[in-house]
Amino acid sequence: MPTDPSTPRPGRDDAYVVDTRRRPKRAGAGSDVDVVDTREGGGRRGGPGDIPEREPRYRWRKGRTVLIALLVLLLAWIGFMVWVPMQAWGSVNKVDNIPDGERPTDTSGYNYLLVGSDSREGLTKEQRKKYATGNAAGNRTDTIMLVHVSESGGKPVMVSLPRDSYVPIPGHGSNKINAAYSIGGPKLLTNTVEQVTGIHVDGYVEIGLGGFAAVVDSVGGVDLCVARDMKDKLAGIDLKKGCQTLDGGNALGYVRSRHEDPLGDIGRAARQRQFLGALMKKAATPSTVLIPWRYKSFADASAAGLAVGTQTGIMDAVRVLQAMRAVSNDEGLSLSVPTSNLAYRTSGGALAVKWDTERAKALFSALKNDEPLTEPPPGTTVEGAKNS
Repeated sequence: MPTDPSTPRPGRDDAYVVDTRRRPKRAGAGSDVDVVDTREGGGRRGGPGDIPEREPRYRWRKGRTVLIALLVLLLAWIGFMVWVPMQAWGSVNKVDNIPDGERPTDTSGYNYLLVGSDSREGLTKEQRKKYATGNAAGNRTDTIMLVHVSESGGKPVMVSLPRDSYVPIPGHGSNKINAAYSIGGPKLLTNTVEQVTGIHVDGYVEIGLGGFAAVVDSVGGVDLCVARDMKDKLAGIDLKKGCQTLDGGNALGYVRSRHEDPLGDIGRAARQRQFLGALMKKAATPSTVLIPWRYKSFADASAAGLAVGTQTGIMDAVRVLQAMRAVSNDEGLSLSVPTSNLAYRTSGGALAVKWDTERAKALFSALKNDEPLTEPPPGTTVEGAKNS
């Protein structure tokens, strides 16, 4: 007689137990018995409310793929942001600005000489006419600034040294400070600044007229407020009072103009600091940084018009740019060397700018010793020049 498989057999511990409780039928199924998937990794299929294992696994794999793709794009973007300035830096012109002989002691903080040259090199005949630069030969400086980056917690400082400042030029007597550049280029200019200020210059950055205009155009122009109507044929501008966007040509005229400025060289120096700050502010906006072709165009244009000292590295240039940006955001100090006479008559009969010796020494001493400046020292701002 056949043995009932549900009845345990004597001497056997491995009895089979059958669940005879009635279970709900699956939709469309004709059996009360669940179907069990006996394949490896399988489980019950088709029960009410059951969710197939493939769906969450598929979603996880899809999410991981998207995450990896985003990570790759982010790394590629970071690589691009680093590669562009490094590639541009490789094409920057290097000049010898290191003075011979004894130099001031190198102290805390970083001090850079920022120079705007009025060299016409690189400008076409049409550009010279468009920008009203003329055809003057030789090199002179329209802009001379000392940029100080503190290591003691002070604000970054930009100090204009008016181009007509009457100072001793090593080996050439006393003359306007821009004559040092005309006579001996970056090396003599650096030597002159070091000897008259007592400050060790850590780096040298120079930009020419053509390069300046190209940089402005590469960021789509620069926004700033013009304090008054400005019409200067020699600078090629006819600007109306008010806030506006200046293209390369108008920007160049704005920083070069001085004959119509009631403060002359001092007023122009203030406008130069104002404009450089505005340029760096525009360069750091998303419209420049997040648009690849504009970002690369800005870097390439900057490099094309730039010259740096042989011992000036890319981090030095970055510190100068950051200082200019800080000034534009009112997080830095925009100063002019203290003066006592804006129409000083030299022994040769020329008009020059005479410094206020005591106040100038106090300013340069503070910078040399890296004293944390948070407010403009006495005499470093000129009434009427701040918003020129």
